[in-house]
Amino acid sequence: MYQASTRLFVSTKSGASAADLYQGNRLSQDRVLSYTQLLMGETLAQRTIDKLGLHMSAKTLSENVKATAKADTVLIDVKVLDRSPIRARDIANALSDEFVVLVSELETPKPGAQPDARVVVEQRASIPESPVVPKTTRNIGLGIAFGALVGVGLAVLRDQLDNTVKDRKTIEELTGVGLVGSVPLDKERRKHAAISFETENSSTAEALRKLRTNLQFLGVDNPPRVIVVTSSTPAEGKSTTAINVALALAEADHNVVLVDGDMRRPALAKYLGLVGQVGFSTVLSGGATLAEALQETQFPRLTVLTAGTTPPNPSELLGSLTAHKLLNELRSQFDYVIVDSSPLLAVTDAAVLSTNSDGVLIMARFGQTKRDQLAHAVASLKAVGAPSSVPC
Repeated sequence: MYQASTRLFVSTKSGASAADLYQGNRLSQDRVLSYTQLLMGETLAQRTIDKLGLHMSAKTLSENVKATAKADTVLIDVKVLDRSPIRARDIANALSDEFVVLVSELETPKPGAQPDARVVVEQRASIPESPVVPKTTRNIGLGIAFGALVGVGLAVLRDQLDNTVKDRKTIEELTGVGLVGSVPLDKERRKHAAISFETENSSTAEALRKLRTNLQFLGVDNPPRVIVVTSSTPAEGKSTTAINVALALAEADHNVVLVDGDMRRPALAKYLGLVGQVGFSTVLSGGATLAEALQETQFPRLTVLTAGTTPPNPSELLGSLTAHKLLNELRSQFDYVIVDSSPLLAVTDAAVLSTNSDGVLIMARFGQTKRDQLAHAVASLKAVGAPSSVPC
């Protein structure tokens, strides 16, 4: 939209004395306020339409006319908006000319007499060079400011409504135990779960080495040797962590056996490229001996007992006396037994296994694990009398 402007000067008849001049000036100022309303009225708009032959209604034109008077002056500024800069100029000039005629008609008391007031077009309109609507710079500025305000507001609201675990203090308050380690998320582990600690010096590898050290010093005189790794819900990194904790312990010259205790959704055989049909469930059911089921890996000092075939009753099988004896046998053969188990809130398998362990390592994923989920997971372990659990 383009805007063209004109300026009108209003004067009234006055005498020669100072009092008459003052009175005439006051009358002109009083009339100015009324004239601004006439300029924006439909009567003048229709006269302008008729003069220019415009194809629009008087109401439409009057809505695009704005007349303002400066305080204590007899000047009126008239502004006209239109899509065409040329038409905006023509309408502004024609409107002003018609208003001069209209005032002459209204202010003439009788035919042939001098009008009591008159209007002069002091400044005529010219063709505007640039549009006034939209105000691009202003709109962009307002958009950026509004967007930033909304963004900050949404961020604050999201933070207030977010009930996931995001700091050490929250985790320790929910679990009642200390945080044993923090491992950065590494998307590469989704494709290749095992870290080669002999050559790897990444932040993830260093974090796992620190986790290994913390686990070894949880009990100086009697450190945990049978450790169950679990989580509240799936997709929190428990299997990947179990593999790499076992590898980190093996790197420190410990003989480690990694047991896949998640018989419902086993993952170790796939991650490590091993045979998954014969394993933990096979030994428990008497289908194979422990020696036959254990598999050597490409990693030094790491042995794996895969899950085996999925039984119809995993919880009962894992809670059996045979399972207890099997874990004790593994304890006697290896320095560390790392058991990858099912999520705690999904099934009771991890809680059952925890009673035969020295400790439970619970995974909590930053920004994903909900506080109530972690609290319920720890409560389920305490309910079965599991040994001290530590979050990671």
